[in-house]
Amino acid sequence: MPKTISREIPLAEITLRRYEKPSKVAERELVRKLCLSVGLLQPGDSRDIIVDILHVLVKAKRLKKELSSDEIEKQVIEARKKQKLALHGIASSNIRRQLKRLRDLFIAEKVKNNYRINEFEELGTIFEEKISKFYIRSIVDRVKEYFEVLK
Repeated sequence: MPKTISREIPLAEITLRRYEKPSKVAERELVRKLCLSVGLLQPGDSRDIIVDILHVLVKAKRLKKELSSDEIEKQVIEARKKQKLALHGIASSNIRRQLKRLRDLFIAEKVKNNYRINEFEELGTIFEEKISKFYIRSIVDRVKEYFEVLK
């Protein structure tokens, strides 16, 4: 009987990219670079709805406000129209899928049926405590295990 090969589905993954230092540009562009830096957006992607979703959540965080997915959708559409951007990817199902991606990376959380930046915390703190210390550390530790086994 052949051995069962473990599934090739990763338990966790993250993409990190290094860009130039943040400069004095529009806040949306800073959010875009952050999304590119942590792999939420791929270079050259024209469908960048994740940028507007995160931007809406960042603005709501300043007001300590939680938003429903419908409120997020409305604000995203409004922001994209204001910036004269195409309204690609604004379907409710896609908004919820992108919110799930933000939750999976510990940036956003769902409280009852509303979303917010995780505990209204500063993004730098979220990166340091949740992503760097916990998420990346666990991935690096597992990769080290593979290196050790294959000495």
